[in-house]
Amino acid sequence: MSLFQIAWRNFWHRSLSSVLTTLSLALGVGLVVLVLSIYGVIHEAFTRNSYVGYNLVVGPKGSPLQLTLNSVFYLSQPIENLPYTEYMEFFDQETRASMVEKFGGDPALADRGGRYAPFVSGGFAIPLALGDYFGEFRVVGTTPEFFEKLRHGENLDQEFTFRDGRALKDYSDEYGYFEAVVGARVAKDMNVGVGDTFNPTHGDPTGHGHDLGFTIVGVMDSTGTPNDRAAFVNLEGFYLMDGHAKPIEASEEEADAGELDADAVADAVPATNPGEFKLLSIPQREVTSILVRNGNVMFAPGMQNAINEGIRSQAAAPVGEINKLMNLIVGPLMSAMLAITLITCFVAAVGVLVAIYNSMNDRRRDIAVMRALGARRETVTAIIVAESLIVAVIGGILGWVFAHAAIAMASGRIEDQTGIQVGFFSTSGYELYILPVVIGLALFAALLPAWSAYRTDVGSNLSA
Repeated sequence: MSLFQIAWRNFWHRSLSSVLTTLSLALGVGLVVLVLSIYGVIHEAFTRNSYVGYNLVVGPKGSPLQLTLNSVFYLSQPIENLPYTEYMEFFDQETRASMVEKFGGDPALADRGGRYAPFVSGGFAIPLALGDYFGEFRVVGTTPEFFEKLRHGENLDQEFTFRDGRALKDYSDEYGYFEAVVGARVAKDMNVGVGDTFNPTHGDPTGHGHDLGFTIVGVMDSTGTPNDRAAFVNLEGFYLMDGHAKPIEASEEEADAGELDADAVADAVPATNPGEFKLLSIPQREVTSILVRNGNVMFAPGMQNAINEGIRSQAAAPVGEINKLMNLIVGPLMSAMLAITLITCFVAAVGVLVAIYNSMNDRRRDIAVMRALGARRETVTAIIVAESLIVAVIGGILGWVFAHAAIAMASGRIEDQTGIQVGFFSTSGYELYILPVVIGLALFAALLPAWSAYRTDVGSNLSA
C-alpha cells in the first residue's frame, strides 16, 4: 500500500473532522478567487471602456476624474456646463459662421476660426448635454456624429449597430428634433422599443417629468460599454425642453432671434410634429462636455495644455484618469480585501494543523505499530504530510469550483451591469498562484504534527 493510500484511509477514518477542515479551507480559497475575479471584472470594465475612440474629454474646470466618470461612464454628477462658444472653439471659421447663421448670436463669432481648430483638423469634437434621466438611466443629448464617428470594440473598429431602427439623424422633413436612441440595457430594463415615447425627468430619476417627449427611433445592439446604459436624444430636442435654455439678459433676448418659450410652443405644436420649433440662440446654449479626437494624436498634449491653461475649461485624458482611479482607489481597496481573504486561508490552514495534531493522540499506538513493523520515521512523517496535502488539494479545487460556479450563476447580472461577459472558466492570471500558495500553507500546517509523529516513542506507546 502506498503512502498516499494510507494517508487517504486516514483522511476518511476521521471523515467528519476531515470534511469540515477541507470545507473551511475551500471557503477561504473561494473568497480569494472571488476577490480576484471581481477585481478583474472591475479592471476590465474601466480600462476597456476608457479606450473609447476619442483621446480627450473637455469640460468645466474641476476634477478631471469626475469629468471622465460623468462623460465616459455616465456616472457621478456633471461639474457644471460650458458655454456653447467653448464648443465652437474646435471648429474653423466656415463652420463657426454657419453656426451663427443657423442659430443666431454675436456676428463676431463668425469672423475667426476656433482657438483649437488646428489641433482637431481631421478629427472631431462631439458635444454632450447631460442632466436628465429616463428611469435610472442617463439621457444624453448629442449630435448624429456620435454614432457616425465613434467606434467601440477591443480594436476600436466596430461601428454601432442596431437591433431595431436607426441612429439619430440631422433634422429634415423626414427626421425630427425629438428622436431618441436607447442602449440595449435601457431597452431591456425599461421595456421599450422603436415607436415608444418617453418624457425625461429633470435633475434626477425622481425629478419632475418634462412636458416634451422623445420618440425612440433605434435600439442599439449590446456593445459591452456604458452606452448600453444610456438614452441618446437629439441635442436640439434636448435644448428645446423647459429649463434647458440658459437665461440671458433682456437686451440680448431682443437682439437674438433664438428666444424660446417652451411652454407656449409646446401648447401650440405637438411633440410629435416639432417642425415649428424655434432653435435656441448661441447665448442660450450650453454643453456639459465635449468628446475630442485630434486629427494627429501628437497634437493632443499641446491642445490639452492650451485648454488647461484657460480659465473656463479643462481637458482630461480618459485612459490616464482611469489608470489613476485603479491605482489610487480601486487597487488599494482590492488589495485590502485580498489580504483579508488570505488571512481567512491562513486561519483555515491553522485549522488543518489543529485537526491533524489533535488526532495524533489517538494515533500514537498506530504509529508505534507501523514503526515496529519496519516503517522508518521519515515514512511516518511523510504520511502526515500527505494527509495535509490531500486536504489542501481537495480544498483548493473545491474552493475554485465554488467560486467560479457563483460567478457563472451571476454572469447575466454582471454582463448587464458592466458589459463584461464572464463564465465558469473565466479566470484571472493570479489564480495560477492560488494552489501553490495553498499547498505551501498545508506544508506549513503539517510541520508540527509531522514532528510529533517523528518523535513518537515505539516502546512506550506499544505498552500503553
